Amino acid sequence: MTDTDADARTDTETGGGSSAVPDLGPQARIVARLAAAVPDERLADRTPCPGTTVGALLGHVAGLSVAFRDAARKDLGPTTDSVPDPSAPTLAPGWREELPRVLDELAEAWRDPAARTGMTRAGGVDLPGEIAGLVAVDELVVHGWDLARATGQSYAPDPAALAAAHAFLLASAAEEDRGGIFGPVVPVPDDAPLLDRAIGLSGRDPAWTP
Repeated sequence: MTDTDADARTDTETGGGSSAVPDLGPQARIVARLAAAVPDERLADRTPCPGTTVGALLGHVAGLSVAFRDAARKDLGPTTDSVPDPSAPTLAPGWREELPRVLDELAEAWRDPAARTGMTRAGGVDLPGEIAGLVAVDELVVHGWDLARATGQSYAPDPAALAAAHAFLLASAAEEDRGGIFGPVVPVPDDAPLLDRAIGLSGRDPAWTP
């Protein structure tokens, strides 16, 4: 593990440096705009997530928004106990109204400093609040890219969210066991844009096209 990896891991674990949880609002709004621009005829299209359609991805984003909203509120129960499966969710009727609402609620919940203290639970895993916040940021950044790439939209994530997600992913790449959350790291040149490097660390090929 390099000094850079060690620094990133320390920052992620302690909430220090560039990995501190940023305001999720800007990135949540970006994801909401991407979702709003998806026409119904694209819902069955494939995405960079193997076996996951655009519709299933949108359902997954809605589900994780609720789960991490409740994790921030320490409102533990069925929404925080289930293990996410991006290929499984079905898109509920009324999702075009529901998704932006739960994304807003997610961002608002993480603005409470208490969300980042103590322990919470998400995906059936107990973890520190600060780490749960970083996972939520990473989910929004990476799935925003998934959605944009699958539907042919341009994508510029919130810079603060991207920096936090990259630091989180860099720390995870140093772990021998990534817990099945991410695929194998896809090598990306060191001088590539930060988004490409983050996407590679997430186990996706930045050059992926439908």
